[in-house]
Amino acid sequence: MKIQKIKNRGVLFTYTTSLGWDLNIHLIMGEKYNYIIDTGLGSLSMEPIREYIKDSNKPIIVINTHYHWDHVWGNGSFQNCIIISHKLCREIIESKWEEMMDKNKQYCQGEVEMYLPNLVFEQELYFPEDKIRIIYTPGHTIDSISVIDEEEKVINVSDNIGDNLDEIIPNIYCEKELYHATLLKYMDMDFDTCISGHNVILGKEIIEKILSIL
Repeated sequence: MKIQKIKNRGVLFTYTTSLGWDLNIHLIMGEKYNYIIDTGLGSLSMEPIREYIKDSNKPIIVINTHYHWDHVWGNGSFQNCIIISHKLCREIIESKWEEMMDKNKQYCQGEVEMYLPNLVFEQELYFPEDKIRIIYTPGHTIDSISVIDEEEKVINVSDNIGDNLDEIIPNIYCEKELYHATLLKYMDMDFDTCISGHNVILGKEIIEKILSIL
């Protein structure tokens, strides 16, 4: 596992999986809350993050960026916390849980149990004390969301960017027009650092590059 600081209050935990791709878990340490973006492959994925913030007395807010198994399997480690997702994300996790487990259970890391998001939204949530904005950005999936740290101008777009620099366009499981609209929305936002679910840390120019390819 690799741990990288992102500016002043962000930390990126990167795991290399047995499938050959990297998986990023993003921590933002705000003034009021610690925000954990996605929960990886199970309870063992979450242990390094819990250890990192063990001396903090700030409550944890977990954010599921979309329903895919590699982003939600560690939710059970945070049953006393707020877990945020898009409304559709909660619905799809519940409906596809057994299917995801049947197909991918060999990749579980530690304990994995279905624990659904307990705070859902449709368009946007904002945490003004920490300047954290969460917005609906369909693309990779119909339920995809992004998290913007407005104080540090860092955005987490999850899997709306592909897994590596050779494949920057992700698999798209919704209408292509929705993904294009999301990319244009990103272009209007004020950020200079881009975090994704599996790729390396990138700059805003990656969005323009994807648009040019599309």
